[in-house]
Amino acid sequence: MALPGLAGAYPLVLAPLEEISDGPFRCLARRHGADLVFSEFVSAEGLVHGAPRSFAKLRITPGEHPVGIQVFGRRIDSLVAAARLAEQVGPDLIDLNFGCPARKVAGKGGGAALLRTPDLLETLAREVVAAVDLPVTAKVRLGWDQATINVLEVAARLERAGVAAITVHARTRCQRFRGSADWSWIARVKQAVSIPVIGNGDVWEPVDAERMFRETGCDAVMIGRGALGNPWIFARTRAYLRSGICPPGPAYAARVAVILDHLRAAAEVKGEQRAVIEMRKHYRGYLKHLPGAARLRAALMRPESIAAVARTLAAGPVAEEPDDDA
Repeated sequence: MALPGLAGAYPLVLAPLEEISDGPFRCLARRHGADLVFSEFVSAEGLVHGAPRSFAKLRITPGEHPVGIQVFGRRIDSLVAAARLAEQVGPDLIDLNFGCPARKVAGKGGGAALLRTPDLLETLAREVVAAVDLPVTAKVRLGWDQATINVLEVAARLERAGVAAITVHARTRCQRFRGSADWSWIARVKQAVSIPVIGNGDVWEPVDAERMFRETGCDAVMIGRGALGNPWIFARTRAYLRSGICPPGPAYAARVAVILDHLRAAAEVKGEQRAVIEMRKHYRGYLKHLPGAARLRAALMRPESIAAVARTLAAGPVAEEPDDDA
């Protein structure tokens, strides 16, 4: 049986991105062509202990489906309990985070740190698969460092545990996001397991996604940082995969419309002031390659209301300035 969101040709997936892939952005990604979206990563311990911030990440809306909720942790009882809590809100998938390199996750033995204890990783996956009725997927890295790359072993263990698909971010934990992703490992994992393999790492433009499909044979491509402030990357990539012609990025007026749409949706969930402040991290992507983008971004750091943001955007970039984001 095909997994939700992965049934069509060349599926495109929004990665779980902390403080980025919240509900409003997931809805935008879906409207702009993402076949499957994932939540921010959710702490199992936070859910078990009733942390409001963790429970807020479980909120999903109809416009997001198909959507997966990603959870992380290293204690079997907590991860199982968290997966059951996540299942209750009605996602299409539960995803296990075995790849996060962040110190607050891996430094506490979760995320990519579990690649160093493959027995525990396999047990965690098996117990969660047995505990929920939804498909369970997992996201991993190549290994802890270059000397301990064990992604082939980990992938085989996850398949044995009953995981329905595996996402491979083609870097080690110690690389974090430095250097280049080594897609050859995605191809090797694809050859080693019979479950779907989702490729991830260094997909910035439609041509990158096409090349990843072609070079690795992966079943889907996951886009992470390349989607930040850039939800239309999914539609542009879909068009390129179908026609071989890459459409240009949207004009300024279309970008403004999406920014304000995103901002208003976020304000409904988080309140206006918080939404305006959090939107600031998206502007680099939204305004990339526009003349005068740096000056406009600087101006957008000041408004504290949606109306003020709209007025600033209405003034537009300074057309005669060179492209400072090229």
